[in-house]
Amino acid sequence: MRRAEAYIAVDWGTTNRRAWRIAPGGAVEDEMEDGKGILSVPSGGFPAAVAEIRGRLGDLPMLMGGMIGSNRGWIEAPYVRCPAGLPELAAGLQWAEPQRTAIVPGVAFDEGDAADVMRGEEVQILGAFAEGWISPEATICHPGTHNKWAKLEDGRIAAFRTVMTGELFNLLKGNSILADLLGGEVGTSGAFEAGVRHGLDQDDLTAELFSVRARTLLGKARREDGASYVSGLLIGSDLRVGLRTAGPGEIVVMARPDLTELFSAALAIAGRETRSVDGEQAFLAGIRHLAELIR
Repeated sequence: MRRAEAYIAVDWGTTNRRAWRIAPGGAVEDEMEDGKGILSVPSGGFPAAVAEIRGRLGDLPMLMGGMIGSNRGWIEAPYVRCPAGLPELAAGLQWAEPQRTAIVPGVAFDEGDAADVMRGEEVQILGAFAEGWISPEATICHPGTHNKWAKLEDGRIAAFRTVMTGELFNLLKGNSILADLLGGEVGTSGAFEAGVRHGLDQDDLTAELFSVRARTLLGKARREDGASYVSGLLIGSDLRVGLRTAGPGEIVVMARPDLTELFSAALAIAGRETRSVDGEQAFLAGIRHLAELIR
């Protein structure tokens, strides 16, 4: 999987998977995406699911990151402890098929009573650093189902904290008394800003969530603002956690564009300077640099 060889890069998550055919030299030649995340693959079904990718993109070596390396995935790739850089990830690769299919390990933070883990985000963060898109001492806000606040030191992931913001919004949207208020589009509206400010300034998240329903019922809030307000409220609460340890200076927001827009807007409300990095491009950069380290 060196630069002179073609291979397939895979980002295989809990509910979705994406794969790209990488040409010799590093350019993307073809790609696929579907909803066949690890939880949809039956017991013993990963070889067939991997064969599906090769059937679509070619019979090539494969380098995979994300939840495919978890204890719910194909082959568990044990976590690399912080501080972790690309060389540590390369040394921890697990070969599901010898010299043909490798799985990238996740990263774990374990210090005193603190414990945290990530799978997939490490490829993006270290790929962005390797490309020179972020500094070796960067603070990263990585929105997603489980938002990560990560700190680099000398180009390695030194520490991070996970906040379940995206998952909480999805749970509230699908299985809570607020569900009928959260079906609208989320945007950076006045309602979003109000939610962010409340989440930043107050520590009453669970009480304020119920107030969203009460204010709507009593005519004090518009139903159509519910999704944006709750999104802003959760993101503001998320920022309260991350900004405690972020330190001064620029914060890099790394994810898909719709999420970077929301979190960048929230961080601007908090008075912080931000810069956005596309998560897909960062993942591909990380995979390319890992491929070059394989011996």
